[in-house]
Amino acid sequence: MTIRILASGNQWYFTINSVNHKVLATSERYWNQSDAVSAAQSIVNQAGGAKIVY
Repeated sequence: MTIRILASGNQWYFTINSVNHKVLATSERYWNQSDAVSAAQSIVNQAGGAKIVY
């Protein structure tokens, strides 16, 4: 599983992707990249084994 941090205009969001690169979930939008990364890191801490990709 990977978590990809993405920009959309001036906002940030992340997707959770399976090992075959299909999107499993999309986050809400965040105004700051650091907020999106923090939320993604929280998921990694709970789920374990995920890798964050920029």
